[in-house]
Amino acid sequence: MVTSAHEGMHRIFQERPEILAPVFGVLGVPLSAKATVDAVTTDVTEARPLERRVDTVLRVGPSDGEDFLLAIESQSGKVAGKERSWAYYVAFLQAKYGLPVLLLVVCQDRVTAKWAAGPFDCGTRGWTAQRTHPLVVGPENLPVITDARTAAKNLALAVLSALAHARSADSDAILKALTTALHETRTTDPETADYFYDFLEISLGNSPAGKKLKEIMSFVNYFPGRGTVRETAYLEGKAEGKAEGKAEGEAKGILYVLEVRGIPVPDSVRERITTCTDLERLDAWLERSRTVARAEDLFVEDPEAPGTGPGRA
Repeated sequence: MVTSAHEGMHRIFQERPEILAPVFGVLGVPLSAKATVDAVTTDVTEARPLERRVDTVLRVGPSDGEDFLLAIESQSGKVAGKERSWAYYVAFLQAKYGLPVLLLVVCQDRVTAKWAAGPFDCGTRGWTAQRTHPLVVGPENLPVITDARTAAKNLALAVLSALAHARSADSDAILKALTTALHETRTTDPETADYFYDFLEISLGNSPAGKKLKEIMSFVNYFPGRGTVRETAYLEGKAEGKAEGKAEGEAKGILYVLEVRGIPVPDSVRERITTCTDLERLDAWLERSRTVARAEDLFVEDPEAPGTGPGRA
């Protein structure tokens, strides 16, 4: 199952490719600042029913060298056999596109990062036929950024740092520095600031770091006009002064989260959300909107309602 954190971790590379330069700098791999970055299909399936997908594949065109492919994977823990999938990704992409391939694995804890670094060998009797050696970023090599001015100079790296260190003792200080930098950015570039706010809220979810982020963002005087998706939904409802208004605000919140996560919403799903007046059910859907892989999955856990079919509101 694709989690919200997993979804967010790779979408940021697609939508904010400027993050690549500082990440490569951390890894000690040279990358020209003026490199072009284009998304490539993530489907590396040759024949069904075998299905394999890389989170993100980018074609990077450095101004000082040949193009290469960057396959990006997000790992929250060690997965048996994953190294074989990575070897397949690299070999398949190289064969298909005729370009060198690098594999970048993004981790949120040191144990996973140490494992993901490999190298992973395929061979026998003292002979190696293939070696997979991923690039890895995580708490061990991403900087701890607790100064707002430093965060403001490279928001993308600061955001990735906040995710990598979300489980560390420095998390609160990192989030305070980052949110301060984003608050200042909103006055000059509100689109970028709001993008990173949304990205952080979705990626951190209900983790301790996510709850801390919501706590910081709840101070309206500090972040004027900005709140969490849940807060915004209820404020819109409160402004209506009745239950129907609250339901409408909650529905907008659900659709907004799905939109930010890039999940298509069929008309039938949109209608079901916007016509529901059960605040408890809408609240459950809002929570699920952070993690579902398809919009229809919002309703899979709803109890059967007599006369309306499974899960109808």
